[in-house]
Amino acid sequence: MRWRNTPARYGAVSRVLHWAIALAFVAQIPLGFLTQATADQPALQFQLYQWHKSMGFLVLSLAAIRALWSFANPKPRDAAGPHRAGATLARTAHAVLLLLTLAVPLTGWAIASTSPLQIPSFAFDLVLVPNLPMDVSDAAEAFWSNIHVWLAYGAGALVAIHASAAVYHAFRPHAGSLHGMLPERRVQAR
Repeated sequence: MRWRNTPARYGAVSRVLHWAIALAFVAQIPLGFLTQATADQPALQFQLYQWHKSMGFLVLSLAAIRALWSFANPKPRDAAGPHRAGATLARTAHAVLLLLTLAVPLTGWAIASTSPLQIPSFAFDLVLVPNLPMDVSDAAEAFWSNIHVWLAYGAGALVAIHASAAVYHAFRPHAGSLHGMLPERRVQAR
């Protein structure tokens, strides 16, 4: 098992970060909806918000590590072959997804920081996460809430496109783009 990326495939660290972020990020979508759907149950809604914030801090931490790791490791060659437009589109989508895995949780943190309620954020009931140094007001909270929602919807759409493209390319001859993110033994068994 290789920890670092090679010219042909992603290393174990990149793969673990990719899938951990993907699972946590996708789990945030229904959790975010549930926080809104439980407005008539304040105790449950409070707990769901705390879990949503905790998962957001986890995504932000993992995405920051992944961003640093991606700068320190060469990215495997594109599997697109002669299709430069497809490779450029894929690289752009990956960069935007990485930015969104940072921006969506940051805007969520901004919501908690600007809310007049000033409810403390405890990551998984273990660590008190301080608020960002931002002005507290209803207007600021509403602004960051709108940005957070639109970025989350955009990220969800891009994740769906990214996953669809990966599955599509997995079944094309000589493509193998999905296999760069799967464990090596599954690729060899293919």
